[in-house]
Amino acid sequence: MYTMISKDAAATMAAGRRLAALVRPGDVITLSGELGAGKTTFAAGFGEGLGIDEPVTSPSFVLVRTYSSGFTPLVHVDAYRLTSLGEFEDLDALDEASEGVLLIEWGEAVVGVLPEDHLRIHLAVDPEEDETRTITFHPSGGWMQRPLGEVTE
Repeated sequence: MYTMISKDAAATMAAGRRLAALVRPGDVITLSGELGAGKTTFAAGFGEGLGIDEPVTSPSFVLVRTYSSGFTPLVHVDAYRLTSLGEFEDLDALDEASEGVLLIEWGEAVVGVLPEDHLRIHLAVDPEEDETRTITFHPSGGWMQRPLGEVTE
C-alpha cells in the first residue's frame, strides 16, 4: 500500500499523470471515494499522462467513454449507476480495454469480477481542509512489482 497527500486538484491531476507512465496494455485500475473526492480529476490527469488530446470527463450518464488518441487507449467506466455485476459484464469493458487501460470510477462496485492483477486507488477528502485529499494505492498481482512510490512522491 502506498499513500500520498494531495493539497489541491492540480496535485491530484499530477498523480494521475505520473501513474500513466507505469501502465501497460490490459491494465485495470479502480478509483473509489465519496462524491467530490477527486476521482474524475485523477482520471483527467491520467488521461493527460497517456497523451489523450481531449478532456477526460466523467462517464456518469453514458457509463463508458473510450479515448484512442493517446499512447495507449483508455476505456473509462463509471460504475456508480450500475445495479449489478451483470450490467458491468454486459458493458464488455474488460475486452474493450484489452489493448489499453481500463479505468473504473466507483470500482469497488465491480471488484468481484475484475482480474486479481489490478490496482485499487482510494481518494478521501480531508474533513478539515476541503482541497486536501489522501490518495491510497492498493496494488495486487503484477502491480506489486511496479514502482508506485514514484507516483506518491
